[in-house]
Formats: sequence, C-alpha cells, structure tokens
Amino acid sequence: MEAMEAILTRRSIRRYTSQPVSEERIEELLRAAMSAPSTNNGQPWHFVVIDDRKILQEIPRFHPYASMLREAPLAILVCVDRRINHEGFLVQDGSAATENLLLAAHALGLGAVWLGIYPLEERISGMRKLLALPETILPLALISIGYPAEKKDKQDRYRAARVHRNRW
Repeated sequence: MEAMEAILTRRSIRRYTSQPVSEERIEELLRAAMSAPSTNNGQPWHFVVIDDRKILQEIPRFHPYASMLREAPLAILVCVDRRINHEGFLVQDGSAATENLLLAAHALGLGAVWLGIYPLEERISGMRKLLALPETILPLALISIGYPAEKKDKQDRYRAARVHRNRW
C-alpha cells in the first residue's frame, strides 16, 4: 500500500476476527512506531504488547471506550519515559509513534483504533496499576489491533475552510 493511500483510507476499526496477530506482524508494527520523528531524536517511547486475555478484559473496567478489547487479539500501549523529556515534547513524540503504528497496521491489513489514555488520570492510573508501570513511564495511548471484522468506506476529510495562508 502506498503511503498516501494508507493515510487517506485509514479508519478506526473496532471489530476484529479471532485470527491472532503474528509475532512478525507485531515486530513490524513496533519498527514502524519506533521510526517516528522525535524531539532531538530522543526516542522516549516504550511499548507494552498486550495479548493476555485477562489483561485485555480488565481494561474496559476503567476505560469507558475500550469495550472492543474484550474481543481484540492484541493491544499495544504507547508510553513515554519522563526522564527523556527534551524540551517538554513527550506527548508529541509519543503521538508521532502512535500515528506510525496506526498507519502501519492499516498498511499490513490490520484494523486498529486509538484509545486515549493521557491526560485522564483514571486511565493513567488504571494502566499503571494493571501493567505495573514505573512512575517514570507515562502511558499515552492504547491501540487495539486485530484483523478487521468490519469494513469502513474512505472519507474525504479535507476542509478548505480550515486552511489559512500566511495569516489567519
């Protein structure tokens, strides 16, 4: 899949088949995520790969929009290390890795959806407790991943009225 096609056709997928995601595919997703740009090339990210059914079942107890995890074969938690905080851009660095992961999933024929964790304290503390995250690690986003059991049409989201040139 070409890069522009992946960007323009990626959609949030919340329903998955029972087919497991191979270790090879998981590594490809993580390689894509770790290829994201980061401030001063600090690469502050860490990733928690979650395929344990018990853990996936627990997350919807504190995350109200994570019900798809009850069926998803996989989730990846994108975290950043607060000790690698170049100029305060941790959230941007982690978000770039998250977007790379989402685009890679789509390009590989997987479905995925971004479940926000940061900045909501109940979600941050829920993930921290469930996964025994160190205090220096900040969970940003949880990506639910699997082979799609739904198909969504491409949407044209371009809005010329949102484009300003040189000044507002």
